[in-house]
Amino acid sequence: MEARDKQVLRSLRLELGAEVLVEGLVLQYLYQEGVLTESHVQEIKAQATGLRKTMLLLDILPTRGPKAFDAFLDSLQEFPWVREKLEKAREEAMVELPAAPLWKAHTKGVGPDDFPRTFSVHVTVS
Repeated sequence: MEARDKQVLRSLRLELGAEVLVEGLVLQYLYQEGVLTESHVQEIKAQATGLRKTMLLLDILPTRGPKAFDAFLDSLQEFPWVREKLEKAREEAMVELPAAPLWKAHTKGVGPDDFPRTFSVHVTVS
């Protein structure tokens, strides 16, 4: 799963726990699509509450490969408002890139003013 999708699941974790009942179509669809194994389904079903079931699913999903997030979106047929919220958060989510230029990481304490602004090339042709 892409880092962006993991970030989305993490940022909406509590809302998903409160709004999604995973035991019905969600689990069966994810099993059908090969995202979850039979043991995953049994482990999730064994949880005492709906919240715990959803939390366990959210713990498992990021480890289930590149198609897991899209399959999860597809599984939310009974929860279209949740799917829309996830899709919107996915569009807005951006993986943070290093703020500092790459040269700075290799030259700790050295700034751009420490390098010469011009240079000369001497070529000797014989």
